Amino acid sequence: MTELIALFGTSQIQCIVILIMIDVVLGIIAALMKGNFRLGKLAKFMVKPVLGYVLGFVVLQIVVLALPSLIIVAQMAYVLVVLALVGSVFNNLAKMGLPVPNCLRRD
Repeated sequence: MTELIALFGTSQIQCIVILIMIDVVLGIIAALMKGNFRLGKLAKFMVKPVLGYVLGFVVLQIVVLALPSLIIVAQMAYVLVVLALVGSVFNNLAKMGLPVPNCLRRD
């Protein structure tokens, strides 16, 4: 059980959670600036990243504990999650009116 708890304390999970927090804050600011903030949208958004990214990545780490040869899969998944979250952050910056190249946006 302590190994399972330790999986949530890795630097990779911390990075994912920090990016989610940045994304949420920027998304709220962008929605408030455009006048289309809805609490229901925030609640729906929080379910997908937290369950999808954090728990999904922890499950991959558990699989790697059982099958160490699959470490590359977890590493690739981490990179893809970080890229998706960074794209979402840039997307929110664009919604706030900042010039962001299309190749950096999530949409």
